[in-house]
Amino acid sequence: MQLPPLSLYIHVPWCVKKCPYCDFNSHESSSTEIPEDAYLNALLKDFALDLPYAQGRTLDSIFIGGGTPSLMSGGFYQQLLSSIQTQIAFSRDIEITLEANPGTTEAERFDGYRKAGINRLSLGVQSFDDRQLSNLGRIHSAGQAKLAVQQARLAGFDNFNIDLMFGLPGQSVSEAADDLSQAFELQPSHLSWYQLTIEQNTAFYSSPPALPDDERLWQIQEQGIALLAAHGYEQYEVSAYAKNGRFARHNINYWQFGDYIGIGAGAHSKVFNADSGRSLRYRKSRLPKDYLKPRPLYRVGEEAIVDDALPFEYLMNVLRLKRGQSREHFTLRTGLPLSALQPQLDQLITKGLMDPHQLKLTDKGFLFLNDVLAEFVDED
Repeated sequence: MQLPPLSLYIHVPWCVKKCPYCDFNSHESSSTEIPEDAYLNALLKDFALDLPYAQGRTLDSIFIGGGTPSLMSGGFYQQLLSSIQTQIAFSRDIEITLEANPGTTEAERFDGYRKAGINRLSLGVQSFDDRQLSNLGRIHSAGQAKLAVQQARLAGFDNFNIDLMFGLPGQSVSEAADDLSQAFELQPSHLSWYQLTIEQNTAFYSSPPALPDDERLWQIQEQGIALLAAHGYEQYEVSAYAKNGRFARHNINYWQFGDYIGIGAGAHSKVFNADSGRSLRYRKSRLPKDYLKPRPLYRVGEEAIVDDALPFEYLMNVLRLKRGQSREHFTLRTGLPLSALQPQLDQLITKGLMDPHQLKLTDKGFLFLNDVLAEFVDED
């Protein structure tokens, strides 16, 4: 089977304050308490152990997520990325994205990130309503978010994403639209616009806020999608919108069932092992204190993705993309014949949910993604 493209995910597990909706692997710490040097060394050792899974490929994208990666200095990323590049080739047009919290950024940091080779930012704004930012436990204001965009542009970042949520506590249709309008004024190349959901193991799960009902959520979403289209943002995935084709290449690789190596506390990986002919999933030690042990066992929980699970794993990602994929792509990524899924595909085509020529949902099917995926779940 042909090896898929390869990406690298780097996890920074620290944040200033844990948001009440966040179920990511993040741990509160001030920037002065973060052991930058120790974490840098651990990341490089971790990557060296995973390097055999690259199997001669170049890196097409790198995504630095968290936590709050913008708590780390530009010098930290310069050392990290330059060291990684001595071990593996970067593609000529590699996309390197850093998640940044507007409450932890300043002009000098953005300059440092650019010098380190980072060429794309993802700014966790979430809302331009200070009341909602307080509800969400964010440490920045709307004004700080707008200032962060200005500083990023001055540092040379012309490719950046703004994260926005909708369905916030008590949010009206007009308030959600105003959040989008303020984002449009900043002219980001990419917008991630997604619904606030209550996840287990979060403060909101223990004490849930009053969220808009389903009817209002539908009105917010319907109006928002129309506004995004009117301002030139193409919806290419369930919650991702881009101008001028500037899709998030790293996330596209996830959704096209590509390979990715994850380093850092709690990072996950999916890689094809040519020796076994199987795709593997594994993760890294979750707690920073365990990850930073002098003799750490970075990799835990390794398992092969069995053939029976591959179709659902593949479709769960690919069908999130508005453009879908060719039918041949299924075999290219899984090594399995598509014929095994033909009964379900025929049924979905008949219902008007699936395109007859591609692995692609119709507009109607896109509204019922979870129902479509349920057709491919083995209930035995």
